[in-house]
Amino acid sequence: MALTKSIVDSQARDYQRHEPLYAVEAETLETLPAAFESGKYGRRDAAWVVRWYYRRFLGTYPDAKRRDVEERFWQNDFEAVRDVIAAAVDADDAAAMIDALTTLEAVDIPIASAFCMFVDPDAYVVVGPRVWAALREAGELSRPYPDPPSVSGYETYLERCRSLADRFDCDLWTLYRALWRQSA
Repeated sequence: MALTKSIVDSQARDYQRHEPLYAVEAETLETLPAAFESGKYGRRDAAWVVRWYYRRFLGTYPDAKRRDVEERFWQNDFEAVRDVIAAAVDADDAAAMIDALTTLEAVDIPIASAFCMFVDPDAYVVVGPRVWAALREAGELSRPYPDPPSVSGYETYLERCRSLADRFDCDLWTLYRALWRQSA
């Protein structure tokens, strides 16, 4: 089914009404970018991004893998986490952000994309199989989700999302919410 502005608006509203994590996501998108930029955040704030990436699937993601990734992320030295997030904040593009973020234990490209979104939600959006599939089903991406995605795959996805957000006169967070609901 092709995406339209009315579908995006409707699905984004449905996300807000029906997705149980919406309130905390919205609050975190309001506060975490400034915290990351200023450096005024704690270890739990950074770990929240990793937890959110998997827990938004509400139990449909294998619990053992989620726990493993969360535990491995906690093994990172917090000063290293702070240095990497500072490098991501200062990066000029998605590739530089992802290159910095994936130096951390347990951070692959999809999790790095979640950090990108929480660093700068106006410019970046998280990637994953569910939203990728929604774009593919709408004819906006030609290939199936590459598991794992490459940096260039993320850049292709990101450019498609930015183009759609421009076309539908919405922000990337609204588009993400619509795609998440569209793929349900």
